[in-house]
Amino acid sequence: MTRVPDDVVFRPHSAHWGAFQAGWHGDRLIVKPHAADPDPNLVLQNFPEALRHKARIARPMVRRGWLERGPGPDERRGRDEFVPMAWDRVLDLLADELKRVRDVHGPRTIFGGSYGWASAGRFHHAQSQVHRFLNTSLGGYVRSVNSYSAGASGVILPHILGPMESISRRNVTWEQIVEHTDVVIAFGGMALKNSMVGGGGISQHIERSAMRKAQARGCRFILVSPLRSDLPAEAGADWLSLVPGTDTALMLGLAHVLVSEQLHDKAFLDRYCVGWPVFEDYLLGRRDGQPKDARWAAAITGIAAEEITQRARQLAGKRTLVVVAHSLQRAEYGEQPVWMAAVLAAMLGQIGLPGGGYNYALGALAHTGRRSNAVPSPALPQGTNGVRDFIPVARISDMLLNPGQDFDYNGDRLTYPDIKLVYWAGGNPFHHHQDLNRLRQAFARIDTLVVHEIAWTATARHADIVLPSTMTLEREDLGTTPTDPLMVAMHQIAPPYGEARDDYAIFSALAERLGTAAAFTEGRSARDWLHHLYEPVRTALAARGLSAPDFETFWQQGELILPSAPDDGGMLRAFRNDPEASKLPTPSGRIEIFSPTVAGFGYADCPGHPVWLASVDVPDADRPLRLVANQPATRLHSQFDFGGHSSGMKARGREVVRIHPNDAAARGIADGDIVRLFNTRGACLAAAKLTEDIRPGVVQLPTGAWYDPADPAEDNALCVHGNPNVLTRDVGTSRLAQGCTGQLTSVQVERFTGNLPPIQAYDPPLYGDN
Repeated sequence: MTRVPDDVVFRPHSAHWGAFQAGWHGDRLIVKPHAADPDPNLVLQNFPEALRHKARIARPMVRRGWLERGPGPDERRGRDEFVPMAWDRVLDLLADELKRVRDVHGPRTIFGGSYGWASAGRFHHAQSQVHRFLNTSLGGYVRSVNSYSAGASGVILPHILGPMESISRRNVTWEQIVEHTDVVIAFGGMALKNSMVGGGGISQHIERSAMRKAQARGCRFILVSPLRSDLPAEAGADWLSLVPGTDTALMLGLAHVLVSEQLHDKAFLDRYCVGWPVFEDYLLGRRDGQPKDARWAAAITGIAAEEITQRARQLAGKRTLVVVAHSLQRAEYGEQPVWMAAVLAAMLGQIGLPGGGYNYALGALAHTGRRSNAVPSPALPQGTNGVRDFIPVARISDMLLNPGQDFDYNGDRLTYPDIKLVYWAGGNPFHHHQDLNRLRQAFARIDTLVVHEIAWTATARHADIVLPSTMTLEREDLGTTPTDPLMVAMHQIAPPYGEARDDYAIFSALAERLGTAAAFTEGRSARDWLHHLYEPVRTALAARGLSAPDFETFWQQGELILPSAPDDGGMLRAFRNDPEASKLPTPSGRIEIFSPTVAGFGYADCPGHPVWLASVDVPDADRPLRLVANQPATRLHSQFDFGGHSSGMKARGREVVRIHPNDAAARGIADGDIVRLFNTRGACLAAAKLTEDIRPGVVQLPTGAWYDPADPAEDNALCVHGNPNVLTRDVGTSRLAQGCTGQLTSVQVERFTGNLPPIQAYDPPLYGDN
């Protein structure tokens, strides 16, 4: 590790990927992880290079076509030049446009989803800031619900068990696994690159050591994934390399073995569940004539029937934990593996026991597998939204392209609103959305796109008004989350870049022009808000008789340890201990293996119990490989893609695609070659990395490389940087949840032999005189 110079004065700060300290050695920023973190996240090292990178936005900008022709649909978005503008003038222009849309069309035509992680700080949390502004100054906005990570699970889990947060975050802890668990079967794995990140910050990354300790005690980890890297080496896992997207079929095969060999827990099913007989009929093939046995599952999953039988026997009669990763439900019919895994866990009879049962998304974030704090976390109030319309978050292109069209969602028939203005702060839909060429078409349909950004992302390049915002290091904030005991006083480390302003300052200036400043600011400065948001924490600590320093003392100390709640297993433990007194929040109060409610919706793509539904998007002669487009290891989503750590892990400036040596040899591809991935939706370039840690017939290209069309003026342009979302499908998981299906698609890969195009994603766009 590089020696830290003695003369550096460090100040505390925090990010989603870890608490840290930062200081200056001359003109060089030095970042060091929190001293108590046993396994720091290298993503922190994106900060030094990112802080003053050429990709940063220095001045307010307005797209020339919008400035000259006014608001309206425009195919030039993303292809036009920009005009720099003084802050007062651009704020006047924007305030006038907000008034026009509000007064002429109404707040039901403003979309303020503004989905994205943004900063770990709880006050300068961009999504909270923009929602508060739209509610207090414009009367509300059309919102989005759920997330790209868990769009299907967030809807299906309340029907069968309860709220997703209760099943994911307040359930089985790593402490329990270390002490109690005999077998962990992880469908989709528990990759450390995911649990290295937690919204609001994380002070100690414990997952690697917990798996090491559990494995040393004798806990057996079984990884079910086409990627060996989805569990760390410390777990010593058995790797079941299955065909991507076939986890539900494997679970059914395991369940069939349990029933046929009388290994399932009938007493648990009788006491704690409803609907078992209906599901059992399906499992045994009594209705369709097809038993979902190991041989049937083997033909679908690519895992031998003997292996499936053996693994089912290993699960029974032990403290077994069934885990499902977010990745499984980010695919067509993504509700099914989430539901079927809960049924499999119920059949094993371990739900509610320490270290056993079912934990959705354990390891998907640093929030999971930990105790909750015993005192509240600060949060900026967002006001009251006067608009009832909403969309599932991954249906933004559908909404913009199809105003007035009806769609199904969770038993309701809803209508896409007619959006005139989109306001985005703290996110990058050109990272997390699918079929980016379609998204470009969608953004061309609206009157105005407003973006607050630190850097020239593809979203900023498609905006009409671009307002430069500060990076987290350039402001003060409170770093905290409900599942980590460290609250951090996030000191300002650097002055703002160029003319960048905090989101709060921008919205305050707009609110002043709209006559709503009192409602938005409540008369507080940014520092006043930090005092205000800290006070409930101090009061709660004092009520417990704990050290409760005033704000200024806390700020000088730099951090504060918060008490943890008991590791009580949450809702599922209480339900197991007394199913009558602690009923689940489902219609029956029990685990719903068959749901009359879901069955009553009449959705063929999500019936009343878990079933195997074969995907439409499967390999064929033209697209023979399955692409896994998962989360990156070198950055959080697309944040700081231009940072030093992220850039340093690329090859020849491109994102790295992993491919099995057999598939590479069949295409004449050598390690390090630039390759072209393509299908009917689009194409991108990436650098090939040959590895046997991936299933043959599968390629893996992480998300997050900034979209970089070779020629922005072209439709369906080649992305030269390696963004897989030019390839993925923009369809919902089912009519129930309408979640994101961006994890899997089918592609062809070939060696790229043309002149290698330059990377331009980080170059500021062209701009002219005002």
